Amino acid sequence: MSLSDVSDKDIIVRHLGLRDYPGVWHDMQHFTDTRTSDTTDEIWLLEHFPVFTLGLNGKPEHVLTAGDTPVVKCDRGGQVTYHGPGQLIIYLLLDLRRREMGVKTLVHKIEQAIIDLLRDSNIHGQRREGAPGIYVDDAKIAALGLRIRRGCCYHGLSLNVNMDLEPFSRINPCGYAGLKTVQLHDLLPKTNFEHVSDILLQQLQQQLAAG
Repeated sequence: MSLSDVSDKDIIVRHLGLRDYPGVWHDMQHFTDTRTSDTTDEIWLLEHFPVFTLGLNGKPEHVLTAGDTPVVKCDRGGQVTYHGPGQLIIYLLLDLRRREMGVKTLVHKIEQAIIDLLRDSNIHGQRREGAPGIYVDDAKIAALGLRIRRGCCYHGLSLNVNMDLEPFSRINPCGYAGLKTVQLHDLLPKTNFEHVSDILLQQLQQQLAAG
C-alpha cells in the first residue's frame, strides 16, 4: 500500500485517500490474520468510491435499487449501508485482548467520539437502542460496523460529511425502511472534510487512551 503514516507508540494512523472497498477490506483481513501479539494497532482514514455493503447477516432485500453501484457482501456486523466520496471512513484495527476491552465498550467509545465531535459544533448527537450509530433529530449521520477475529477488531465507522445522500434512498439503511440520513454539511455548510477528519481522529484517540 502507498500510505502516508503518522505513528506513536500505541497506534499507527494511515491516511489512504479515495479507495475501492474490496481492496481495503481484504487488506484489513490480511493485517488482522497476520498480526502478532506485538503488532502495533492501526487506524485507517479514507473515503470509498460508491458502493453498497451488506454485513455478515445482511439481507439482500434491503437493497432496493442498486443501479450501477456495486453491492459487496462483507464480513462486518450490521445490515446494508452506502459509502461514497465525501463520507469519512475510519477503520480501527485494534488488539482488543491486549487492551482488555470488550466489544460493547469499544462501540460506546466510538459513538462517544462522534457525539463529542458534534457537540463541539453545538449539534446534539444521540445513540439509539439496538441500532448502533449516531443520529441527529432521528436522521442517521454515522454508522458503525465491526468484525472481531482472534481477539482483534477491524472495520469501523462512517460519518456523512459532504456527500451525495441520494443512494441511501435506494436501500433500507441499516435494515430500517424509510430511515432518514443527514450529513454535517447540511447542518454546518462551512464544514471542512480534513478538519472533521483531524478532530474525529483526536476524539477517538482520546477515547481509546482512556482505557
